[in-house]
Amino acid sequence: MRSDLRRLLDAAQAAAREASWLGLRRRRTSASYYMARDGAFDQAISGADDGVMVEVLFNGEFAYAATPDLTPEGIARAAASALACARAASGRGVHRFDHSVRPAIRSRYETPRIRKAPVAPDGVFAFLFDACGALKHSDEIIQTTSLVEIGRYDYEIVSTNGADIEQSLFYMGTSLQAVARRGDVVQLRTANGPRGLTRQGGWELLDVSTLLADARRVGAEAVELLGAETCPSDRRTLVLTPDQMMLQIHESIGHPLELDRILGDERNYAGSSFVKLSDFGSFQYGSKLMNISFDPTIAGELASYGADEIGNLAVKQLLIKDGTLVRGLGSLESQARSGVAGVANQRATSWNRPPMDRMANLNLEPGATQLDTMIASIEKGVLMRTNRSWSIDDYRNKFQFGCEYGTLIENGKLTKTVRDPNYRGVSSTFWRNLSAVGDASTFAAFGTPNCGKGEPNQVMFVGHASPVCAFSDVEVFGGGK
Repeated sequence: MRSDLRRLLDAAQAAAREASWLGLRRRRTSASYYMARDGAFDQAISGADDGVMVEVLFNGEFAYAATPDLTPEGIARAAASALACARAASGRGVHRFDHSVRPAIRSRYETPRIRKAPVAPDGVFAFLFDACGALKHSDEIIQTTSLVEIGRYDYEIVSTNGADIEQSLFYMGTSLQAVARRGDVVQLRTANGPRGLTRQGGWELLDVSTLLADARRVGAEAVELLGAETCPSDRRTLVLTPDQMMLQIHESIGHPLELDRILGDERNYAGSSFVKLSDFGSFQYGSKLMNISFDPTIAGELASYGADEIGNLAVKQLLIKDGTLVRGLGSLESQARSGVAGVANQRATSWNRPPMDRMANLNLEPGATQLDTMIASIEKGVLMRTNRSWSIDDYRNKFQFGCEYGTLIENGKLTKTVRDPNYRGVSSTFWRNLSAVGDASTFAAFGTPNCGKGEPNQVMFVGHASPVCAFSDVEVFGGGK
């Protein structure tokens, strides 16, 4: 395959000789999705996709043209189209780029995994039917759903300045959900949120015994919530588990720190950011317990890779150190435009989309507090698990989150279960109230396989890992208040 892409690069270069740099990015995708509902077949979908994005640099402007036609003639037509676009944009861009933002690296990366024979669709559905049965804790469970998705992405990138990148990324996701009803009370419970259990790896991640145990727990907790009191509405200490910290990190740290968003590129679609370029290096984003890392090198987390899609090598970087903002979520283009240090995160959702600044694995580093010690130190609080709903303004500043399952903390002890727990806050104020960070024993990684951004929209896989965390003086409330 490598020699094929090199030959196509020759064809592209011949059709766009005026370009000062030219690159080809090929992406092949294959995926299968299996779902059962109420113990019966719901859907099975499999698909594959393959194409090339041609990118040219002309007079300081990048331009793109994509094609599924992988013949030399098809690539040549795309290269000529990209050059025409770059020529038309010449002198009208927001920044004059050069080939330094397309490093000539050589890189190979493949998802670490245990190679295991694929499970046939009949075997997958046998598990899904069993999972629905395990979710059916009682007759008060009115709906059960279970799903498995598995896929891979293969990238090849070559360029006229010698870049040679090859990556193969494998992933699997599972989802378990139960809906319970008693009278006019309806409650939903999932295993770590819809599709939250999506990780890099292969069939070895289909751990049937663990997943069935999770399904039994989810069904039992859905029924338990029917008889629970509504979460109180007041101010108290809030404790969040990693499957809620996932979205808290995603919305109030990840999106606000995207450099292209701060530069205004998303303003007409997904909003801007409360963070300013002048904040980097001095802004106190959170308490001194807060250390946020960008780390696409973690085996198994959903957005691990060796290099981003413009050839920037992936390494771990701290974005927030001891509560202070030090680095943004932007690759070489945004770094050149902003003058702010960034990371290797320019990625695309498909062969027919240009790469842009995206979250990858964005994590809160573990602290030193054991969970029992954390709970024992809280006089009045509530522990919330698993995201159910979210809302955040277009500056990623004021937010409101709802969770599936709450437990009151009274005089240092976990006491009764509460339903419909919610909380709200302002991003930097909330993070400055971070009062305890759990140790490594509380640390867990989850995935967000449906992060949307850009026009046309690009849906991307991102990972978030965190320990259990406590936040002081947070407004919590129940139901729809």
